[in-house]
Amino acid sequence: MNILVLRYRFIGDTILTVPFLRNLRRAHPDARIDLVVAPYSSDALRGIPYVDNLIVYDPPTIHQDSGGLHRTLGSKIRFLKELRATRYDKAYILKRSFSSALIAFLSGSRERIGFDTEHRGFLLTKRIPYRKDRHEVQNFLEVLRADGLPVISDHLEAWLSEDEISFASEFLSQEGCPAGAPLIGIHPFSAVPQRAWHMDRFIGVANALQEKYGARILLLGGRRDVEAASGMEKRIRPKPVVAAGRADLRQTMALLSKCSLLVCNDSGIMHLAAALNVPLAALFGPQTPDLFGPWGKRCAVVTKRFHCSPCKQKFFTECKPSPSGNPCCMESITEEEVLAAAGGLLKENLTL
Repeated sequence: MNILVLRYRFIGDTILTVPFLRNLRRAHPDARIDLVVAPYSSDALRGIPYVDNLIVYDPPTIHQDSGGLHRTLGSKIRFLKELRATRYDKAYILKRSFSSALIAFLSGSRERIGFDTEHRGFLLTKRIPYRKDRHEVQNFLEVLRADGLPVISDHLEAWLSEDEISFASEFLSQEGCPAGAPLIGIHPFSAVPQRAWHMDRFIGVANALQEKYGARILLLGGRRDVEAASGMEKRIRPKPVVAAGRADLRQTMALLSKCSLLVCNDSGIMHLAAALNVPLAALFGPQTPDLFGPWGKRCAVVTKRFHCSPCKQKFFTECKPSPSGNPCCMESITEEEVLAAAGGLLKENLTL
């Protein structure tokens, strides 16, 4: 049997498919399972044993890392021809867009199973209701259940190589991280600026955690975050280890695996930390943690519910911005609340 799975988008969306893929592989141990992914998030699944092939699909998007490889009609036709050549028996469309269901239909797959969203039901052979009151992982697993397949487990996973783990150890050693001292990751950035907590408050939390727990701060981020990370570095005492712009995604995952705690915004890094079983405190404002919160046993969410929660994320049409320019639901989170959540997780982790 040849099976196609479509969930091409951001890092978080990608890593949340792992429980689905694991249960699918358990139900079909001898099948060929191919996963359509975005080029900027496929690295998150490197080493996954449940998929035979990662197929990159890269249409133009607002994502800053999108290269638009499949920008033209000709490139899209060639992509569809490649899919059709495999002769898929079944396609699971975990993405909710009309275009993803159309791709599954044009791939020639005889069975097409997915969410009944965006008026695309006529393209599917089995429609599953999408619920916004349960986590995305649970929504994905419900697709399997609706297709008559058993769900045995729902935990996240991520895979690191020995070279990647060695990189993290050497990187931290060169930065003078003392052996045995807790390492606390701080990821203050977000692809959607309105989902980010105020930088000044992250700095306050970082300084307080270092002072109280004798910890070392690891400042995480991507290439586009280098300037902001440099500004934060000057105000965090003792000086943090800055990995922003110095580590690629896989290396960042390895560094995360060394952390005793992560404090972060709603982001792909948050989901990767959960997949690596790193304790984390995540800050949520506009996005709903019920649907996209961190999925793991050692995860805390700090959030405030407003009359307009969950937000439609058409920012400042339902509410006025705070003095900082960000949504009030984000800015209403205090340093004391974050420190309480982070401290509880850190104490628990250090006593294990």
